[in-house]
Amino acid sequence: MMKEIRIKLFLLVWIFELLIGSCAPEACLEETESMLKASLFDNATKKKASPDSLTLYGLNREEDKLYDRSQGVQQALFPLDPSSDNCTFIIRIDSISDTITFRYTSNPRLISKECGYTVNFNLTDTPFYTRNAIDYIYTAKRKITTYNEENLRIFY
Repeated sequence: MMKEIRIKLFLLVWIFELLIGSCAPEACLEETESMLKASLFDNATKKKASPDSLTLYGLNREEDKLYDRSQGVQQALFPLDPSSDNCTFIIRIDSISDTITFRYTSNPRLISKECGYTVNFNLTDTPFYTRNAIDYIYTAKRKITTYNEENLRIFY
């Protein structure tokens, strides 16, 4: 009698786990946000270099800093606004401020049922920038996706 109860209990638990496992949503393991990726280069050596300090935020958004006197940054990530066709950022490299304006088009793309949509971007112009700390900006790749690909090189 006790053996039958154990078998029935085991089958009941097994069926319950099977039902719960089949109803669980699948996890999204892919990157879902497209960010402009800009590597930082020392203009004298032409090699990747981390500035002593990097601060980055959107124009009129100083309270929402993306980087705040960060050290060791060799690649800065710029989030673009899909509801606009341009974004302006303030970048401070070693306490010297510059502005960078990006012009782009937005392209929504379905990643998967689990992950939903993302927005890819295409730079339509060379970035506009001031030349206080920045010497020049090289556009390596105009298409901005979720992949870890360098879009710009900022020489300072």
